[in-house]
Amino acid sequence: MSDYAVINPATGETLREYPTISDSELEAAIGAASDAFEGWSRKVGVAERAALIARVAELHTERREQLAEIVVREMGKPLEQALGEVDFAAAIYQYYVDNGAEFLADEPIELSDGTGSAFIRRAGLGVLLGIMPWNFPYYQVARFAGPNIVAGNTILLKHAPQCPESAAAIADIFAEAAASVGAPAGVYVNIYATNAQIATVIADPRVQGVSVTGSERAGAAVAELAGKHLKKVVLEMGGSDPFILLSTDDVDAAVQDAVNARLDNNGQSCNAAKRFIVLDGLYDDFAAKFTEAFTAAQPADPMAEGTVLGPLSSAAAAERLSEQVDRAKAQGATVLAEGSRSGNYFGPTVLADVTPQMDAYHEEFFGPVAALYRVASEDDAVRLANDTPFGLGSYVYTTDPEQALRVADAIDAGMVWINLVLGDAAELPFGGVKRSGSGREMGRFALEEFVNKKLIRIA
Repeated sequence: MSDYAVINPATGETLREYPTISDSELEAAIGAASDAFEGWSRKVGVAERAALIARVAELHTERREQLAEIVVREMGKPLEQALGEVDFAAAIYQYYVDNGAEFLADEPIELSDGTGSAFIRRAGLGVLLGIMPWNFPYYQVARFAGPNIVAGNTILLKHAPQCPESAAAIADIFAEAAASVGAPAGVYVNIYATNAQIATVIADPRVQGVSVTGSERAGAAVAELAGKHLKKVVLEMGGSDPFILLSTDDVDAAVQDAVNARLDNNGQSCNAAKRFIVLDGLYDDFAAKFTEAFTAAQPADPMAEGTVLGPLSSAAAAERLSEQVDRAKAQGATVLAEGSRSGNYFGPTVLADVTPQMDAYHEEFFGPVAALYRVASEDDAVRLANDTPFGLGSYVYTTDPEQALRVADAIDAGMVWINLVLGDAAELPFGGVKRSGSGREMGRFALEEFVNKKLIRIA
């Protein structure tokens, strides 16, 4: 079987296989991206590069149904959520069309001696390699490729092996968009590469940076290679985000937000709420209502209208989650609700009484599994929230504005959402600390990661 294949997680059926790129084809791909940078991206202005991305945004909108159906087949995302992802990707591209020129404008520097002038001019670095995950096939590419092409870079894109059809669809969109504005096709090149071939790409002197979203193992391997070859790297890895409930005027609303934050994308989101940390006086009510609402969302056909929870992305993902739950039970966790597994369909599961001695305390559960924790105070909540190797996102629910900011300051995470879930937007930077990665995507900060901030001083 090819490394790249569409295997419908709802049925287990292999729908299509895609050939891995040959070494000679890979060399040609790197050459095309390098030529496009030298011959077009660095020679034209922001307006010309933004025009290409504007057409990319339009094509996502025009093809939204087709694109959404592809990811349902590839990784089981419920259709309504898949449509939302395509729309979000289009919005991200458009954000950089609308704001790229302003964000990349020359930045004057006030000189201490008052003579002459100086400014910072931002310019693309060259060819960038993006290594993207399967859980958000369009959104992840948009937040990497959109800002970096507007900034003047060109892209080599290695998508996840289980997302070759969406990878091809994105490549077709970029090719059509490039042709429409007279840009070379090498501005964005899709590569069905093996891990060994990716090592070759990172080592190539024409490649100036790498962005990877994926597992800790993948991030560490890429960072090691990038460091060896002195390449800039941006890492977005896993998360075990806390949802902290300290006070509320509406327990039911807080419960529903908590459920929504855990079930989005079938529970397979890096920045999903995964650990629910609740103050003692609210815990019993929250636990009962959360368990009831969470388990009401039973797995169903991802193409069916109204489906909230589809299958997990693959047999390997379902087996991994099942093994984690079994291990948590064996190590003494209390099971408040346990969903049954049928193929890749995995029912919502709620754990409690998880202690630091258990693997479940430290691991990320990538699927519809929630862990509930009771705490006695704000300080205990913060201490538990930070007691994790991850530091991606976090959620704080409180009616006290001063407490909200105090807790936000104390949490070790790249993002803090106060009384809000699923609030991601194109203008909001995304990224983490600790083992969740480094660097930022989205918002203005995405344009700062892979540019040469060149000082120009004039006498």
